[in-house]
Amino acid sequence: MEDVTGRVALITGGASGVGLGQARVFGRLGCRVAIVDVRQEALDEAEAALRVEGIDVHAVVLDIRDREAWADVVDGVEERFGDPVTLLFSTAGVNGFGPLEKASYADFDWILGVNLGGVVNGIQTVLPRILSAGRGGHLVTVASMAGFQGSATAAIYAASKAAVITLMESYALTLPAQGVGVSLLCPASVRTDIARALDRRPAEFAMESSFTDDPRFVSLQQQLYAGGMDPIELAEHVHAAIVHDRFWVLPFTETREGLRAYFDSVLAGYDAFDTDPAAAAGRAAAFAQYREAARRLGDAP
Repeated sequence: MEDVTGRVALITGGASGVGLGQARVFGRLGCRVAIVDVRQEALDEAEAALRVEGIDVHAVVLDIRDREAWADVVDGVEERFGDPVTLLFSTAGVNGFGPLEKASYADFDWILGVNLGGVVNGIQTVLPRILSAGRGGHLVTVASMAGFQGSATAAIYAASKAAVITLMESYALTLPAQGVGVSLLCPASVRTDIARALDRRPAEFAMESSFTDDPRFVSLQQQLYAGGMDPIELAEHVHAAIVHDRFWVLPFTETREGLRAYFDSVLAGYDAFDTDPAAAAGRAAAFAQYREAARRLGDAP
């Protein structure tokens, strides 16, 4: 997709950080932008700042865990702009740090509800409309470098992002043939306020939590993110990925060698087993036949 001018973009978590960076960059490129967030005051500030830049913006409060609310919000956005949403940026995310063995159900429900459930709700609501409109479109979803491996301090967050990675890889296997591009952004350190995510945790998930709100730890996180990539620069990388129809958006080149070492350790796991080559070849052939047959069934009317 070389030109996004005039398209309607919906951005979750659009009131700050990565989402606001996307709103600024794509608004400047001529998109009509809808930003959603759970924080009314932050939305008001973001909307005012975007309007100063001449960006056509619509701001709406939305808890992305709320499936029923999604349809009403998208209806309102499309009524406001007079066109369907064809660019969906699933950007909102939350994090919490603490020992996994002490995690509560509330910790899992909050992180997975926002980071995975929110992505599912958005795509399930918007994608059928994109396909029905027949104008093409693009899904951009934010995962994290943390989604490639486990974490000693942010395990639930890492698990949610791992799920998002494989979910979007799956969409990328089928949607481009239907005119819908798919891009997956995996940030490392970005200048955002995610270190204060616990401040936005609903009260229903605050009890018996394993997540720490120790000011010293929050300060360390803020110091780390203060030196991160600017959200505007990050959004420009996302735009380039849309233009060039790239799935992976991995601009944090400082993480390359760490990721290479991780995948090398995964592949090294094969070295512990000495199995019959002929039997392995037979299993591989059977799986290839199954995969091709399943593909044909999927293509059948």
